[in-house]
Amino acid sequence: MDRFELLQAWIKKLHPGHPYSIAPASADASFRRYFRVSFDDGETRIIMDAPPSHEDCRPFIHVAHLFGEAGAHVPSVFANDLEQGFLELSDLGSTTYLSALTPENASDLYADALGTLASIQRASHPGALPEYNQAHLLREMELFPVWYVEHHKGVTLTENEKNDLYGVFDAILAVNLAEPQVFVHRDYHCRNLMLSTPNPGVLDFQDAVYGPLTYDLVSLFKDAYIHWEEERTLDWLARYWETARHIGLPVRADFAEFHRDYEFMGAQRHIKVLGIFARLWHRDGKDGYLKDMPLVMHYLRAVCKRYRELHPLLRLLNKLDPEETVIGYTF
Repeated sequence: MDRFELLQAWIKKLHPGHPYSIAPASADASFRRYFRVSFDDGETRIIMDAPPSHEDCRPFIHVAHLFGEAGAHVPSVFANDLEQGFLELSDLGSTTYLSALTPENASDLYADALGTLASIQRASHPGALPEYNQAHLLREMELFPVWYVEHHKGVTLTENEKNDLYGVFDAILAVNLAEPQVFVHRDYHCRNLMLSTPNPGVLDFQDAVYGPLTYDLVSLFKDAYIHWEEERTLDWLARYWETARHIGLPVRADFAEFHRDYEFMGAQRHIKVLGIFARLWHRDGKDGYLKDMPLVMHYLRAVCKRYRELHPLLRLLNKLDPEETVIGYTF
C-alpha cells in the first residue's frame, strides 16, 4: 500500500461506518502533507501525513499542547499514529492571512496576531523547547554560502570573501544571542496564520524553539510572501513594544535598542531563508519559492545598508545580485 492508501485505511479505522470525502488541504516545504476529510454530517478534520523516515510528529503534539495552554488557537490533536506518521487534527479553515489581508483590515488582523504572539511569549520558560543557540543560528546562516552563493549563483567565494562573510555572521550572532529569550514559533507569517474564530489560527509550529524575542516579529513584519511599507510595519512594531512593556515581556527599555535587535534578527533570518529557498529548488526540485527571493533580498539589502558591521555582506550581495526587483504583494 502507498501512503495515501495507508492514510485512508487509518481514517476508516478511526471513523468506521462514516462516509467521507478527502481532498488535499495544503503542503509545506517539508515532507509533510495535509488533507481535509469531510464527513456526511458536515464535520471536517485535517489529517497530517508526516512520513516517519523524514518527519517526527511528536514535536507538533508537544508544541500544540504548549501553545494551546498559553491561549493560542492551535489545532486540537484528536488522534495520532506515530508509527505510521499520521495525525488527526481539528480544522482551522482554509483562509490564510495571505489571502485575507487588505490595506483596510491589516492593522486589525496584525493586532490579533500580536495578541496571540504575546500570549505565547508570556508563557515562555527555559527547558520546554530546544534552545535556539549559537550553533543552531550559525548553521542556518551557513545555508547561504552553500546553497545560495555556490549552487544558485554559481559563485565560489575567495578566502577574503569567506572571512568577511563569517565576520558578518559573528556580528549578527552577537546581537541575536544578547536578546531576551522567549518561545519562538520560527515561521509566524501570513501563510501559517489562519483567519478564524478566535483569530488567528496558528499552524506549522512544530519547529518551535526557545530563543530571541524579536524573531517572530521579523517573520510577521518582514514576511517573505507579503510586503508592507516600512513606515507601517514600524508603527505596528512600536505598538507591540509599548504593549509588551506594559504586560511585562522582557523587551528592551529603549525602542532604538529593541529595533536594532529586530533588524539584526531579520538579517539572520533572511540570510537563512535565501539559502533554504535555493536548497528547495536545487536539491528538492521545488521552484515555488524562487519568486519570493527578490523580496527577501530586498529586506536583507536594506538592513545591510544601515549598519556598518553588515557592509561586507552588502558588497557581496551587490556582486551576486547587482539589481533587485521586489515582487509580490505591495500595499
